[in-house]
Amino acid sequence: MEKANVITVREHGSLNNAGPVVVLHGGPGAPGSALGLAQELGQYFHVLEPLQRTAGNQPLTVTRHVSDLLKVLPEKAVIVGWSWGAMLGLSLAARHPDAPAALVLIGCGTYDQETRKMFHERMMQRLDEPQQRRLAALLRELESPRGSEKSTLAEVGRIVTQASTYAGLRDNREGGMIVDYLGHNQTWDDVLRLQEEKIEPQIFASIRVPTLMIHGAEDPHPGRETQERLGRYIPHLQYHELARCGHEPWNEKYAKQAFMSLLTGWIARYAGEPKGE
Repeated sequence: MEKANVITVREHGSLNNAGPVVVLHGGPGAPGSALGLAQELGQYFHVLEPLQRTAGNQPLTVTRHVSDLLKVLPEKAVIVGWSWGAMLGLSLAARHPDAPAALVLIGCGTYDQETRKMFHERMMQRLDEPQQRRLAALLRELESPRGSEKSTLAEVGRIVTQASTYAGLRDNREGGMIVDYLGHNQTWDDVLRLQEEKIEPQIFASIRVPTLMIHGAEDPHPGRETQERLGRYIPHLQYHELARCGHEPWNEKYAKQAFMSLLTGWIARYAGEPKGE
């Protein structure tokens, strides 16, 4: 995944397109999970898709992910973060306010125990009883010594995706993605630490760039509640909720067109001009 301590970056779209736009994937520890979004945006912009660092000799932290991104982040890029990637985009923009040109948060993750409880309850409500039992068994298995097995992780991902989707078009989870369970745990532990120590989201008060939050009305992640919490520190945060839409708006039958129109129009306001042929 890494070469010379620099994370891998995939490119989409022409260098002559407007941009640059940087798409941050979810997880943590799910490199490639935003490939479909990056490909869609590549039709209009020059898009970079960094594949975040996976677990290694040192525990992963938010600070390390931010440092990795700074090494590959073009000047004045529009950052589009999905799920955990939205949280990472916020962390970067707060610590380096002049680095991005603008920030888009899609299906942003949670920032306190109350919203995490809401997320869990909504997820479980969308699964029938056998699925609930199966998910619980898989999560227990992940805590065992063999918990990093790809088949277990893949099945957890399928169940969670099903519960997070309203009317999915197709499976965008491709491109050789390997879920990094250890990296997920290390990074998420640090996310929770930052929240417990009241560093995040409080530090987001330093974010100055235009910031847009897009959330599916049927996403189990609580959108309006998260927007309310973030808005305490980012008063210029704009919020747009999409009807009949789950966690991956670019992959939703009824919301994709409205989502792409909103997203591309907003990015075009802040991205660099097309370079031409």
